[in-house]
Amino acid sequence: MSGGAGDGNGAGTRSAVRRAAGVLAGCLTAPLGPAYLLLAGVPLGPFLLWPRTRPYALGLLGSGARRLAGVERRRRTVFFGDRFPGAYGQGESGREASGQGAYGQRASGPEAYGSDGSALRYLAVRSWAGLVCGAVLGLLGFGAVLAGLLVAGVARGTTGAAELLGQLALGGVLLFLGLQGLAALTALDARLAREHFGPSERELLRRRIDELSASRAAVVGAVDGERRRIERDLHDGVQQRLVALAMLIGRARRGAGRDPGRAAELLDQAHREAQEVLAELREVAWRVYPSALDSLGLEEALGGVAQRCALPLRIAYEVGGPLPRPVETAAYFVVSEAVTNAAKHSAASAVSVRVARAPGGPLTVRVEDDGRGGADPAGSGLTGLRGRVGALDGVLRVDSPLGGPTTIVAELPCA
Repeated sequence: MSGGAGDGNGAGTRSAVRRAAGVLAGCLTAPLGPAYLLLAGVPLGPFLLWPRTRPYALGLLGSGARRLAGVERRRRTVFFGDRFPGAYGQGESGREASGQGAYGQRASGPEAYGSDGSALRYLAVRSWAGLVCGAVLGLLGFGAVLAGLLVAGVARGTTGAAELLGQLALGGVLLFLGLQGLAALTALDARLAREHFGPSERELLRRRIDELSASRAAVVGAVDGERRRIERDLHDGVQQRLVALAMLIGRARRGAGRDPGRAAELLDQAHREAQEVLAELREVAWRVYPSALDSLGLEEALGGVAQRCALPLRIAYEVGGPLPRPVETAAYFVVSEAVTNAAKHSAASAVSVRVARAPGGPLTVRVEDDGRGGADPAGSGLTGLRGRVGALDGVLRVDSPLGGPTTIVAELPCA
């Protein structure tokens, strides 16, 4: 226990030292911005004022600004551990023109750090904020020197009690204001980096709305597809068998007086047909919703899938605790649909299923068969599964090269 606490304290100390070094590095790089804007902006000023040359001059000025912004981006990554999308910041028009999303991978290098205007704005604000941060650090250092002189005066006996109390009160107030200002400037630096190198809160909200709209539409489509499949199963399967069963019973009744032996054969055939109808109806009911999920849990419900599977099915269940009911339901249907597709379309000889969850992590469902591959991720079955998984903010990945094997992995958040 003590060793673990020591490791945690050591890691926390190293993190604090690294972040402090990042703040100091930001103060050292801050003068580069005003210097660049002065040295490059003054010669390019006349060209910026003339409309015909303004785009070219702005491009030259913005090119250097993007490189300096790239330095700040690397500083945030190295010292603060920030991770930013590689191509974010091209600007809305740039993304639309290139056809890339905000998290696309087309842009790289200094050009990936923002459009010219946004890079210049970031550099201007970041530079002056860094200079102010450096001034605050300088004042704190100066205060530390004065505190040392005060301690030396007390040790020599040249500082009286009244003067000492006054100096302590004033120094405490200035120290508090300095630390508050330093914390505010550090937060400003992080916010500026987030706004320029990463998506803004408005952009994140828009994406989230798009994701929810898409997942809702996918769920509605999956439910409609499932209803149509149930209708086909009932109409083409169960209903036809019931019609045949009724015909067998009618033939047996009509022939009971003339040929009792033939009537007995027809009744035996009707009995077998009734048993098959019950089995098929039970299968349809399991596809609608397995009652074992409510009474026995996911592991036993998956055991039912293995019993009904036409292929050898090996299941590894590595989940220690209880799961949320929606997660259990989604995991069951992922396994059931994937196993059914493998049995019908892949010409596989065996299927393996692994359901696992690390402590505090998502539930991972992995289904793999040794069939011929070539599964279409855009097919109705896999699209329905993707919608069901996406409704829980999960991710479904399909890897099915020609020749196989086919691997389907679903990650379902359990929070």
